[in-house]
Amino acid sequence: MNTLELKKMANEVRKDIITSVHSAKAGHPGGSLSAADIFTYLYFEELRVDPKNPDAPGRDRFVLSKGHTAPGYYAALARRGFFPVEDLVTLRHIGSHLQGHPCKQHTPGVDMSSGSLGQGISAAVGMAIAGKLDNADYRVYTLLGDGELQEGQVWEASMLAAHRKLDNLVVIVDNNGLQIDGNVADVNSPYPIDQKFEAFNFHVINIDGHDFDQIRAAFEEAKTVKGRPTAIIAKTVKGKGVSFMENQASWHGTAPNDEQYAVAMADLEKAGEA
Repeated sequence: MNTLELKKMANEVRKDIITSVHSAKAGHPGGSLSAADIFTYLYFEELRVDPKNPDAPGRDRFVLSKGHTAPGYYAALARRGFFPVEDLVTLRHIGSHLQGHPCKQHTPGVDMSSGSLGQGISAAVGMAIAGKLDNADYRVYTLLGDGELQEGQVWEASMLAAHRKLDNLVVIVDNNGLQIDGNVADVNSPYPIDQKFEAFNFHVINIDGHDFDQIRAAFEEAKTVKGRPTAIIAKTVKGKGVSFMENQASWHGTAPNDEQYAVAMADLEKAGEA
């Protein structure tokens, strides 16, 4: 996809996020919207995956470490063809395969059940080690929240990733600056994020997480790195694309009511036309 096509698809993913969370009357729109461009690039450009064969042994792996942003993950999977887009309105409903956090037993395309923060990156490191032991050429990607970096397990996993020279691993941090309790810098500051990963011997790339040219360049650069893992620190806007949600911590885990849903969809329709 070219940059314009990616922007259009990301806008559809954002509409899907709002629609599914509104339908569920629960969920996490803020961090799903901030990561929508990353989800879109991963599933429409970066990952070697086949919706018709989601468990193919040679596929690239993706672990959503910040599992609460499942609405964005599910939207990208559906748009890529892993399951019908119509399923998205069943988010969090009884009997739906789309649970509040990703579950690999039920949802096609999900490589790891996640949601307990800090654990996803550990699973991704394990997958990357397995790839090295098997001399496989698949790559492993994991998306973390910036609030999630407050978990000690993140840094234990990072230490091991560098120790094992996992150049088949890419860690992406959705640095939207807000977590459920407010500004990450006020709750328990993870900054400077880039220098922390550098200290753990990662190759670090800082980008605007809403600029597809920068996103593309970062993932291409990561493929050239040998002997150590890569961390892409993506500066983003929580609630990106919806006027009243942008940069508001209160939209971390709140569903829009009918009036708010209408405003949000109008914002995204306007963005789509632009």
